[in-house]
Amino acid sequence: MQRSTILNPRFVVLVGFIVAAVAMRLIPHPPNFTPIAAMALFGGAYFASRHLAFIIPLAAMLLSDLILGFAGIQQTLFIYGSFALIVCLGLWLQNHRSPFAITAAAVTGSVTFFIITNFAVWSQGLLYPLTFDGLLTSYIMAIPFYANTLAGDLFYTLLLFGGFALAQHYFPRLRQHSTPTTYAHS
Repeated sequence: MQRSTILNPRFVVLVGFIVAAVAMRLIPHPPNFTPIAAMALFGGAYFASRHLAFIIPLAAMLLSDLILGFAGIQQTLFIYGSFALIVCLGLWLQNHRSPFAITAAAVTGSVTFFIITNFAVWSQGLLYPLTFDGLLTSYIMAIPFYANTLAGDLFYTLLLFGGFALAQHYFPRLRQHSTPTTYAHS
């Protein structure tokens, strides 16, 4: 990472938003009402570097998991994999940023997390039989938890995206400026 990137006010504020989201994960909250998916979506949508879009939110999640504890190797791999997919949704948002697209990406991220992580629970074979009925039961039993997941994802998505939009409005230095391309004429 270049020194100019680290000293860039936009980069510092973006990292600050991610750190604040992680802090929200560490304070008491209703079950599954966390900023994780919103943090991944936000990182993907706003970091100019694709590498940083993945590294910073994943590193933030890793640090908070070191404090909170991990869910077990297989479960953790599925959780981080779904998190990486949500970063990809954020990367898509870089060129499609609108309230509708952000909301749709947040809902898609919630559904993605739900499908992947509950498949992981089922695939361990500890709670549900490794049959199609067992898989359906796994998803059905997880529905009550999904309400908080979706609510948390929407709330924190609004907080992160809305908060950064306000920051950009009041502090124009936070806006991403594209460098004009010059064309040589022959």
